[in-house]
Amino acid sequence: MKTGFIVLRVSALQIGFVWLLVMSSQAVFGQVRLPRLISDGMVLQRDIPINVWGWAKAGETVGVTLNGKTGKAQTGSDGKWKLQLPAMKAGGPYQLTVQGSNQLKVNDILIGDVWVCSGQSNMVLPMERVKERYPNEIAQAKNPAIRHFFLPTRYNFQQPQDDVPPGRWEAATPQNVLRFSAVGYFFARDLYEKYRVPIGLINASVGGSPAEAWLSEDALKRFPNHLATAEKVKDSAYVAGVQQSEKTAIGLWYNNLRKNDKGWQGEKNWTDPTYDASDWPTMQLPGFWEDAGVPKGNGVVWFRKEIEVPAEMTNKPAKLFLGRIVDSDSVFINGTFAGSIGYQYPPRRYELPANLLKTGKNTLVVRVINTAEKGGFIPDKPYQLVANGQMIDLKGSWQYQVGAVSGPMPGTTFFQYKPEGLFNALIAPLLNYAIKGVIWYQGEANTENASEYRRSFPALIADWRNHWQQGQFPFLFVQLANYLPAKNQPSESQWAELRDAQFKTLSVPKTAMVVATDVGEWNDIHPLNKETVGKRLALAAEHLAYGGKTVVYSGPVYQSMKREGSKIRLTFSQTGSGLVAKGGGALKHFAIAGADHRFVWASAKIEGNQVVVWNDQVPNPVTVRYAWADNPEGANLSNREGLPASPFTTSH
Repeated sequence: MKTGFIVLRVSALQIGFVWLLVMSSQAVFGQVRLPRLISDGMVLQRDIPINVWGWAKAGETVGVTLNGKTGKAQTGSDGKWKLQLPAMKAGGPYQLTVQGSNQLKVNDILIGDVWVCSGQSNMVLPMERVKERYPNEIAQAKNPAIRHFFLPTRYNFQQPQDDVPPGRWEAATPQNVLRFSAVGYFFARDLYEKYRVPIGLINASVGGSPAEAWLSEDALKRFPNHLATAEKVKDSAYVAGVQQSEKTAIGLWYNNLRKNDKGWQGEKNWTDPTYDASDWPTMQLPGFWEDAGVPKGNGVVWFRKEIEVPAEMTNKPAKLFLGRIVDSDSVFINGTFAGSIGYQYPPRRYELPANLLKTGKNTLVVRVINTAEKGGFIPDKPYQLVANGQMIDLKGSWQYQVGAVSGPMPGTTFFQYKPEGLFNALIAPLLNYAIKGVIWYQGEANTENASEYRRSFPALIADWRNHWQQGQFPFLFVQLANYLPAKNQPSESQWAELRDAQFKTLSVPKTAMVVATDVGEWNDIHPLNKETVGKRLALAAEHLAYGGKTVVYSGPVYQSMKREGSKIRLTFSQTGSGLVAKGGGALKHFAIAGADHRFVWASAKIEGNQVVVWNDQVPNPVTVRYAWADNPEGANLSNREGLPASPFTTSH
């Protein structure tokens, strides 16, 4: 009986707890809620009606007040409500009050212009990644009228989401700006300096994402292959199974690598500064170890260098620059772990504490894991140790030793790149939020299928405009920068094909394109010069979104060709105050071909707002290309305002 009494007593407590839980959840559900974008510090779009929306108990009346304007709405059976306030002029700060069964207040609201920043990693890339290039710009980023809301990566294949992932509005300060999109910040800074209107940036961008990930299910109907993929990944069990299988395989690969790594075996591991590495071979860094004669394969290679550090560089915080490394690295100084980066793209910039370096001999050890293709240290990047205003160059001879050899790491399925996932999770929740327009930097992920991009990119613009229901808002995009080693002769190029697809997208109304083939880096898909890109986007916005009809916002744009005997005459628009060869000298990177389509370098001469192209070895030319390469190094056709011409081909 005693035991039964205890059981009954516990059951009653459990029932009471469940009842309280249900009642409290009903109370929370019944309260008025707002989406995360409608929060302290937000920027609302001026001069068009303002949407305010959220959730509350079914049938509840919700009242909203902002800047002396009021509105009311009643929730439907789904608990959703939405209302519209009249258009307002730029200004603030204001407070938004929402009244239902509870009251909410949103503070420090500005009314200005809201731009969605989207695309892939070159839009994601934050000011923190370019802080060495722009220290003064960061220190001077003290503008409460420029605000940024970053959306962390989420994807959803089931349905469009009602709310964005957790985030917050941040005003530009030297600390906050490090998290801003670098392109977005420079864009906003230039616009604010010209118009003195608050600028809100909603950063919905995901590194590595292809265009199809940003298309809605409706838009995907034009792309049956992507629609089929989208249907497949709606199966959550399938996705979870793939992820678990890949996680297990990759974990096993790393475990075997570490178990077989000779660097961790023996009486002393290879991080120990007293380890005798006198018999290790040497190679010149930066460089790839396969090029230095190491047998092909993946796995672990250890690198070691002894450096002499003067007393003036000790007892001071130091910074170690190791360029970029393929693929991941762990760094040890005098046997002490100093940092690690797990994939190839971020720059290696390790902050070292004041007590780590010592006067005299110091041992620097870098353990590099290569997961696929060639491993090593990317050339033409900084490799140096800096402290107290002094620098030690780390390029040159390093000792090395193979720790373990393995096959390539098992592959990973990046589900965030699958069709529809990013639209549902990151764009659909924005659609009630009124905007000025979109700035877009993407395309690297689609270079293997430029012909499809000719359709998918315009489809994306139309899809977003259709869903936002704000008409043809400005859509400004960045053409791919120059990248990969430059070639000595004219050749085919997937990157050039993709740039051409972007160029063709200018036929879509209310679009503008920024050319970036003069600001890239051959060895980095993430070039550091984000200020020039942001400035050029701002010029495009001045023309397209702010009515600056006389603004020279674009470099020369190819219009038409006319054959004149053995020469071809090219006509351009957007010539500004005239065509020039930027930097002086002859025009470069024009190629010409006859009916055989074999391109050779051509001479080119500016005549007014036209360019005449020829090569005496091609007496019957039919086609001209300009800057048609992965990296059209030296291409220099520009207008006098300094804006470069877009790459082009006359063949279609």
